[in-house]
Amino acid sequence: MKQFQPGDIIEITLPQGFGYLQVTHNHPAYPEVVRALPGRHPARPANIAELAKGKTEFTLMLPLFSALKQGMIKGEKVGAAKIPANDSTFPTFRMPIRDKQGNVVYWWFWDGEGLHYEANPDASTDQMPLREITTADALIAKLSAV
Repeated sequence: MKQFQPGDIIEITLPQGFGYLQVTHNHPAYPEVVRALPGRHPARPANIAELAKGKTEFTLMLPLFSALKQGMIKGEKVGAAKIPANDSTFPTFRMPIRDKQGNVVYWWFWDGEGLHYEANPDASTDQMPLREITTADALIAKLSAV
């Protein structure tokens, strides 16, 4: 399957304008890792590379190339830019392990290569993205809400 390359910037059509994603990583067993660029825009910004220097709104995994190709998301590649230093390392994703009642017993953490777990992680892990494949509809909702 073809994927976008790290650094590629993808414009996503939203109900009220456009949102922008930057591909940060490709993993051989998972779809593209992307970061949402700041803001929602009524029109394409004049300087896409400047937009890519902004703070990451959120990070997730999404079969972006496939979703666009199949028409599940409207959008297109509009450029490429250097990935900011804070986003250049493969992100650590978190995944809750729950008991039968739905309570989190412990968390798995995955850095793209290995797993480790913690029963009582500190608050710094709360901002880590969830280890899940995001759907096209969930992406549009999340981008629209920012």
